[in-house]
Amino acid sequence: MTAENSGTQPTKTESHDPDFPEAFLSFMRQGWREDPLTVAPLPEVPNYAKRRAALSEAFPGETLVIPSGNEKVRANDTDYHFRPGSDFFYLTGDHDPDSVLILHPSGSGHDAVLYTRQRNSKDTDRFFRDRNGELWVGRTHTLAEKSTELGLPTAALGALGPALAGSAPGRTRVLRGLDPNVDRAILPYEPDRSKLRDRELAHVISELKLVKDEWEIAQLQAAIDATVRGFEDVARVLPADRGVRERLLEGVFGLRARHDGNDVGYTSIVGAGPHATILHWVRNNGVTVPGELLLMDMGVEGHNLYTADVTRTVPVNGVFTPLQRQVYDIVHASQQAGMDAIKPGVVFRDVHKVCMRVLAEGLHDLGLLPVGVDQAMADDSTVYRRWTLHGFGHMLGIDVHDCSAARNETYREGELKEGYVLTVEPGLYFQPEDELVPEELRGVGVRIEDDVLVTADGCRNLSAGLPRSSGEVEQWLAAQREAGPRLPG
Repeated sequence: MTAENSGTQPTKTESHDPDFPEAFLSFMRQGWREDPLTVAPLPEVPNYAKRRAALSEAFPGETLVIPSGNEKVRANDTDYHFRPGSDFFYLTGDHDPDSVLILHPSGSGHDAVLYTRQRNSKDTDRFFRDRNGELWVGRTHTLAEKSTELGLPTAALGALGPALAGSAPGRTRVLRGLDPNVDRAILPYEPDRSKLRDRELAHVISELKLVKDEWEIAQLQAAIDATVRGFEDVARVLPADRGVRERLLEGVFGLRARHDGNDVGYTSIVGAGPHATILHWVRNNGVTVPGELLLMDMGVEGHNLYTADVTRTVPVNGVFTPLQRQVYDIVHASQQAGMDAIKPGVVFRDVHKVCMRVLAEGLHDLGLLPVGVDQAMADDSTVYRRWTLHGFGHMLGIDVHDCSAARNETYREGELKEGYVLTVEPGLYFQPEDELVPEELRGVGVRIEDDVLVTADGCRNLSAGLPRSSGEVEQWLAAQREAGPRLPG
């Protein structure tokens, strides 16, 4: 790749790039046909406009700056695959790096403008000399085309500097940490107060994202349905009588994610045997063993960036041992109790308590708690958490941990509302080196995770396409193996 910026004079040439003699440059500047793109407004444009209007209403008379973020270098001159900032995408639907949405105060509301890269067309040498030129990355949108598609006024990125410079100190809020150039351009005004003001912008956007509209629910359902297919793909290549590498299973699911969606929503966790006890096991360099359990925490991210988040734990040989089944059934009972508790008006943290009590009771039945269940559950104890460190779940949406900037009183201590989507994912994990559990339990880890929508009178399991009870899991695994491997299509 070249690393040239603009015009005909390179600012940087990599050692492996050829020189550009004038004869070649002259030849490259001629004989190109211009093919316009056929564009139309995206069907979800009204959703984005409605969200911007709600944000505008929260901050009358103030300039609001929300960047997309920049490409990140993976190694030397190769970049990670770019994904826009979730809050930016929630408000615009734009996938491109370096873009910045500014809501300029205007009368009683705001005028939204998307500052974005101009197309590297064939009017300049950039189309073949710049690493973002169209001979390198393909045809890109003109400003007008992007404006039509997103239903949003656009301006060249070159106009961003003056727009930021003209923002009034003390009356501008920035979603920080996404674009260092934007952060530098608008320095905190009265630093302590400005940090609070910027955090308020992040809070409000996160809290707007809590309730999902019908279009968002459909996006989540599509991602979850693809995730179900991905789990089926994995089950169909999982042998009952020999080991396979965790990375094979990760790759099979990743193929489904790239085919049916944008990508995986997060790094897949594929934990065979004792790796299932490591909560965020993402190295995936182990091997399955018949007779042990396999924990898989995976989710497809859809084309509009809404992601699933599902976990299943299966017996590699197809049948749980009595002790594995006992642990699994405790976790399943905990998850079901949590789902049964979910409805509008219930406090998020109370669902956690319901799930955890069932786990604590199960640990007591296994003879592991050093105290009674009530004492183990007490705020000044919580010793049951030795075997389950995480909470019962989290909000789900454009981010796998959606709405993370929402205020505690709105989220963790807040009441659930119709339209919330959250995970329910209790688990028990007995570390291989834990001498406080019987040897036959060491290295056993179980988590069951589903994605649920809060409805008017309870909740609906969006990931019900995958079985949850121990008996159903065994039947499902047998059925997938009998069906045999398949390619996405």
